[in-house]
Amino acid sequence: MKTRSFKDLIVWQKAYKLTLEIYTITKTFPRHEIYGLTQQMRKAAISLPSNIAEGYGRKHKAEYQQFLFIAYASLLELETQYLLSLDLNYINKNEIIENLIKEVGSMLYRMIYPIR
Repeated sequence: MKTRSFKDLIVWQKAYKLTLEIYTITKTFPRHEIYGLTQQMRKAAISLPSNIAEGYGRKHKAEYQQFLFIAYASLLELETQYLLSLDLNYINKNEIIENLIKEVGSMLYRMIYPIR
């Protein structure tokens, strides 16, 4: 099946789901974090599907790859913030989020560094 849109990319679909999950869990964060960790996690999460989509729309492979690098970096940032929110006891361990982080990370890595 041919990819007709960025929405057909499984990595984009999983990144989008991860973003929705992050929005859900950050609703429970303390009010004093609204402009801190809540905002940072949401921003990093939104960056994932957004950069995958923007890269897909670029004309050149090198540009696409650059946006995948940005998405990957945002994923690492988000994972760090997720771990911090666990250690601060803002949330409990969330297997859905942890699995999505691993899956999206693996997919992005394989897209950036394809087997030769």
